[in-house]
Amino acid sequence: MSKKDGKDRVFARALSDVKAFEFNDTVANVFQDMISRSVPGYALLLHMIGLYADFFIRPGSRIFDLGCSLGEASLVIADRASDIDCEIIAVDSSAAMISKCEQLPATPKKIEWRCEDIRQTEISNASMVVLNLTLQFLPPEERLALLQKISLGLNPGGIVVLSEKVVFDDPTENERMTQLYLGFKKAMGYSDLEISQKRNALENVLIPDSEAQHLKRLDEAGFDEIYQCFRSFNFISYLAIKK
Repeated sequence: MSKKDGKDRVFARALSDVKAFEFNDTVANVFQDMISRSVPGYALLLHMIGLYADFFIRPGSRIFDLGCSLGEASLVIADRASDIDCEIIAVDSSAAMISKCEQLPATPKKIEWRCEDIRQTEISNASMVVLNLTLQFLPPEERLALLQKISLGLNPGGIVVLSEKVVFDDPTENERMTQLYLGFKKAMGYSDLEISQKRNALENVLIPDSEAQHLKRLDEAGFDEIYQCFRSFNFISYLAIKK
């Protein structure tokens, strides 16, 4: 793997021992390429986050990007809210990711990069919280508590953006979407070996929920309006609003 070209070749050669996936330096160096080639519609998800910022950010409030990785969502929000007095708090537990964020040129002053566990992040005075492909990496039994904490920290009219890989209750639909997603990854240049080894690395690390589980959890967390605003194969994004 070349660090210079930023191309994802993390799983390109056969590994004798496929270790559990980590957001380490190796992954951080190629993450932008990795996520754009692994998540169908990723660029659109970022555009949608910018659109939500236009509608829901309020002056004097905070925006939280939880599991910010390389900070792309935070940068989009900062650009769209350039004329609004607000704070953007971008949090990730990966020191490698936050180090990359801190090296970005000309980062808007309103963004604060934090290396910490999002479960420890205090949420208050928030108009927008982003969980863009983040919740799926937490233990399932801890997901509701995080959403409840977010809901409590949101101001009236505040939102959470929740984007996730999902499983489907109907076996036929689940298998069909899985196969189409594999076809997408192949079309993006990944080999069967890369796909297989990454899948093994993510087993028990990325644990997806069903649509019903997401909707039930968001409802229990106290969100009043829940909309599915994006779907591409087995990736879904919800907009949940607290009245």
